[in-house]
Amino acid sequence: MADRETNKELVAVAGPRGKPQMQQTSRRSWTKEKEQQFLAVLGETCNVTRACEAVGMSGPGAYKRRRKNAAFRAAWIETVANAYQRLELVLLDRTFNGTEKVIQRHDGTEDRMREYPNRIGLSLLKMHRDAVAEAETEAPAEDVDEVRERVINKLLRLKKRHEQE
Repeated sequence: MADRETNKELVAVAGPRGKPQMQQTSRRSWTKEKEQQFLAVLGETCNVTRACEAVGMSGPGAYKRRRKNAAFRAAWIETVANAYQRLELVLLDRTFNGTEKVIQRHDGTEDRMREYPNRIGLSLLKMHRDAVAEAETEAPAEDVDEVRERVINKLLRLKKRHEQE
């Protein structure tokens, strides 16, 4: 009985009439440790089912926690975004550097060549077309200075008008 009690932690919850109160967690409750382990597995696999299995929680329970807990939701979103960034870097590396392919000849010898996945490269280009276009059309420094000066002058005029009212 004492062993079960040591695994529990106190968490703040909304009690009657919304008053905060402390409550012990059960084995089925989410803890900070479970959240961290869930997010670690989610970041490695992008698979909610596997992440839930790793912490002994249910999929619906994870989605419910994400829906109701803003901090957990933000960490989940950040974890998945970081995982997709890592995946994109791997795909970019594969597109630029190719992958080695071993070819078995009929006479039993092996030949090696590099294979470049054009389809991945084209998909990545489509995904980032807007960012590339924006980078190409970035205003020159002198245009930025001119816009900044116009904005400052407009703000000064608004301030002056506000002071007169």
